[in-house]
Amino acid sequence: MVIIMKERIRHFIYLCILIGIDQASKYWAKATLQKDGAITLIPNVLKLQYHENSGAVWGILQGKAGALSIFTIFILAALLFVYLHIPRDRKYTALKLVFIFIAAGAVGNLIDRMRFDYVVDFIYFELINFPVFNIADSYVTVASILIIILAIFYYKDTDLDFLDQMF
Repeated sequence: MVIIMKERIRHFIYLCILIGIDQASKYWAKATLQKDGAITLIPNVLKLQYHENSGAVWGILQGKAGALSIFTIFILAALLFVYLHIPRDRKYTALKLVFIFIAAGAVGNLIDRMRFDYVVDFIYFELINFPVFNIADSYVTVASILIIILAIFYYKDTDLDFLDQMF
């Protein structure tokens, strides 16, 4: 039981650090980019540019901050439920860490929605005219890709049977 609590405390610390990095980056973007304008990192490729997104990922569902906040809280509750039921075997460490990254991204953007009614975005891939995003979005995107990779190449079908047993 002590080992489980130590792991959960460590994971909670990781979660807080990731949220802190996201929030610090958004604070910097708001304080610097909003006031001074965009910063080009690689001409015609990568730019830091302040943007207020009142919708969801890539600007969909504009003006629905309340509904998005409720949806995010529901998703976070589901993530926590699954996280707490992941077997205590070492082979599930990667899955737990991926869940932490998804939760950090969700919480980071939820904080913005609750404080400002919008999410601060500031990373812009100009080369492909990709929608402006932030570090929290990156956490969720990379973690989602890693879940797919883990499911296809790392875990056997039987390794994920615990998901069926939860419901």
